[in-house]
Amino acid sequence: MRITTSDGIQLKYEEAVKKCKGSGKPIYITKNGKSELVVMDISSFEKREQELQAQQLVLEAFAARLTGEEGYSLDKSRNLINKLIEENLTI
Repeated sequence: MRITTSDGIQLKYEEAVKKCKGSGKPIYITKNGKSELVVMDISSFEKREQELQAQQLVLEAFAARLTGEEGYSLDKSRNLINKLIEENLTI
């Protein structure tokens, strides 16, 4: 975990950008000794968002199964995935 002050990020912006892009890890920014912001490169942020969305879908499916909702068969799942790929849609 990288931590810097708000003044530090202003003075060394380009260095911070390189570190974020190089490591894929966020930088935590503090002000007056208190956490204020988290900065990360856009590629890492988008990947993280996709992972969180996928986890949410899995959790929703798991919860639905626990409540007795009907799930998807393997064939139905395969057809749905193929349809999404053909239509260039994302889940």
